[in-house]
Amino acid sequence: MKHSFSKTLKWSTSIAVITLVLAAIFTVVSSALLNGVSWGIGMGIVFLIVLTGVIFDIIGVASTAAQEVPFHAMASERVPGARHAILITRNADRVANFCNDVIGDISGIVSGTASAAVVVELTLSMDQNNGSNLEYLITIIFTSVVAALTVGGKALGKSYAINHSTFIIFQVGRLLYFLEEKLRIKLLSPAKKEKKRR
Repeated sequence: MKHSFSKTLKWSTSIAVITLVLAAIFTVVSSALLNGVSWGIGMGIVFLIVLTGVIFDIIGVASTAAQEVPFHAMASERVPGARHAILITRNADRVANFCNDVIGDISGIVSGTASAAVVVELTLSMDQNNGSNLEYLITIIFTSVVAALTVGGKALGKSYAINHSTFIIFQVGRLLYFLEEKLRIKLLSPAKKEKKRR
């Protein structure tokens, strides 16, 4: 029981640190991209951030819905990505936590901040063009569309993830295989075997 709590605490601390670092990176990158660009390009960047959150949400849900069995058959035939897909399903709780909670929540926060920046840029643009009468309406429409795409996209994504979990996790496995074999970037590693009790 004590070992389980210690392991959970270690994972929670690690994920908190990872979230802190990724949130800082997302914020810096999005701020740099939005700096000096038109509100139209800014909208595109916001939608890209939203899309990122939806994609990772799909991966997180698919990891919990997928079964190992199909991947074992692929791994026996040495299909690239199958071994990584098995690792994903075996670590579904951590994968889902990272994809849904870490990346998903960060995307939501950053997209909200980015939306505010775009609205400010849009407001300044409209004031310069004497279009302040439409300012309030467009602000409401934009923020509402971003919220609708975030919630609606995740709802649609969850349904797709559950029904196509094997395909999705296999594709992620292939991506991890490519990163590991071609770029030498290892994101997942097999869990260490527990020591046998004497």
